[in-house]
Amino acid sequence: MMRPFVSPFAASAAFAIAILTSFGAPAQPAAEPPVICAALSAAEPAKVIEVCTALIDNPATPQADRLDATITRAAALHNSGQTGKALAEIDTVISRDPNRARAFRARGEILRQTGKMEAALEALNQAIRLEPDNANGYANRGNAFNNAKKYDRAIEDYNEALRLQPDFAQVFSDRGAAWYFKGEYQKAIADYDEALRLEPHRARTYSNRSAAYRKLGRAEKAIEDVTAAIRIDPTQPEFFDNRGLDLAGNGDYARAIADYDEAIKICPEAKFLTNRGDAYQARKDYDRAIADYDAALKLDPKFQRAYNNRGAAWVKKGDRRRALQDYAEAVRLNPSDSTAAANHKDIAQEIERLGSLSYQKNLPSFNCTTAKRQVEKAICADPGLAQLDRNINDVFLRVIANAESDSHRAALALTRQQRDFIEKRNASFGKRGYDLRQAMEDRLEKLNTIARQ
Repeated sequence: MMRPFVSPFAASAAFAIAILTSFGAPAQPAAEPPVICAALSAAEPAKVIEVCTALIDNPATPQADRLDATITRAAALHNSGQTGKALAEIDTVISRDPNRARAFRARGEILRQTGKMEAALEALNQAIRLEPDNANGYANRGNAFNNAKKYDRAIEDYNEALRLQPDFAQVFSDRGAAWYFKGEYQKAIADYDEALRLEPHRARTYSNRSAAYRKLGRAEKAIEDVTAAIRIDPTQPEFFDNRGLDLAGNGDYARAIADYDEAIKICPEAKFLTNRGDAYQARKDYDRAIADYDAALKLDPKFQRAYNNRGAAWVKKGDRRRALQDYAEAVRLNPSDSTAAANHKDIAQEIERLGSLSYQKNLPSFNCTTAKRQVEKAICADPGLAQLDRNINDVFLRVIANAESDSHRAALALTRQQRDFIEKRNASFGKRGYDLRQAMEDRLEKLNTIARQ
């Protein structure tokens, strides 16, 4: 039976850890405070840099304050995209005061945010050695362990941070994230409850608690929490997207579409457009669904779910040829997607049962009307080469489906081999000594040999 599409309410909702930083933005203030050179400033990075620079350049500023201002400016530089310069400033501070724990915490946080976990942990370990009674050090290292998917180690550090500072709201929220990723959703909710008791205006904590409720199947509570997040901070597109997923899960596609509209208005992303396309498809508005999938793929041509779900819409419109092409692309992009593989197999069998494969004779696996490479134009112009290309593609998809059932690694290896063949074909065509037909026949024979094993 044809799998319709990856349901919008089955897709994972966006879940972002509201990670503690020594220089991140705090909860939204009621009124904009004056700009000062201090950690956790809510001001724009450019303004923080300006104020800190004035303090650093002032001859009357004591050396200790100057070093602290340099750390704060480094954080602002990182937040403005000048990470290399930020790390250089941290290095300068450490060279002048190797025992300044805050500098190591700042270095660790910047490295964590840039994905350099080993170096981040090294810096944070040093910060803890220098100040073993500082809760921030354990909180920051817990975040690094969380990012590295070492959730038990993260929880140990969060526990220590809370022992040192029992009212540390952000640590409760971050420990909740670790519990969430471990699948301990009730424990995650308990930590989010405490975080919100201490700081009831953190939108991200409401959003994260909503995700935990969603995992427990408590849709009403999930919607209630994500609505609270939107009320506190309506600038975050994923909040609207997440509520859209919850509403779609309840069959309320009209309100879901309204939320996706808001998410897209704030920041057009392929996943938001695909989710809205799914809602339109659920309402049987296939043209609007396809338009959204098209827009999603224009933004991100490798967004695999959009291909699969657009394929389902083409099936509903009766266009099996386009459905088959979309399902094939979905399989190419993610050979381990069993839904896409099953959809491709089902539509191919349906076409064959209906005797509709004749339209594919002498047509290659790609669209000749959009072919740009000379080798593709040559294949389109030669019926024999076109049939060879289609045969290669059909056998490759069967081989991938069979391999994936045994070994994901083997399927990936076969995918790489196919890509290597196409890249070599594209690069070699037209060069002396290269026989395109022979190369394609050899590739087909190799694939057939694999298929017979």
